[in-house]
Amino acid sequence: MNTQALLTPVKVGPYELGNRVVMAPMTRDRADNPELAPTDLHVQYYTQRASAGLIITEGSQVSPQGVGYLYTPGIYSEPQIAGWRKVTDAGHAKGGRIFIQLWHVGAVSHPDFHNGELPVSASEFNPGAKLYTVNGMRDTVAARALKAHEIKAIVQDFVQGAKNAMRAGFDGVEIHGANGYLIEQFLRDSVNHRTDEYGGSVEKRARFLFDIVG
Repeated sequence: MNTQALLTPVKVGPYELGNRVVMAPMTRDRADNPELAPTDLHVQYYTQRASAGLIITEGSQVSPQGVGYLYTPGIYSEPQIAGWRKVTDAGHAKGGRIFIQLWHVGAVSHPDFHNGELPVSASEFNPGAKLYTVNGMRDTVAARALKAHEIKAIVQDFVQGAKNAMRAGFDGVEIHGANGYLIEQFLRDSVNHRTDEYGGSVEKRARFLFDIVG
């Protein structure tokens, strides 16, 4: 009997996955609590999909500064770690494997999320988007340029997010480096106009990402 290749096992790093189906990250906006912690709905949602070879969760911000959408979960606080632990325990009980996507939206945010403070980016930059906040639909504003020491602190936020993910029982992490969010804002020469070690050549613009994964 022929077996579809998609449904055959595959080894990824140390893990033997039951099949080659990978569930991509999909933002769900269901962490509707003051802690922005995963809830029982997250447990149900991911457990229902545990038969995939690998699940990569919705983007989860590595700090309060990384928030740009209502009710997205984080991975920087104890309630969030505890909430995700319920998700991973339930998924593992079903035989699944699950990674978390680490996220910082950068300029794709609004002062409504930051007590009136501006969002941040590689350089001063307005993505020209509309976002739904607690005060309704809002136009984005120009984010302020990060100082070098702040960039280093965000690198550590990603590092700590990965450590928190391990405490929460995840099998691995994925770093969100696309879709116009903070990492891509550093990579794009149309956004990154820095003249320090994080701007200029593509190698310098990529330093932020290299520092995170290094």
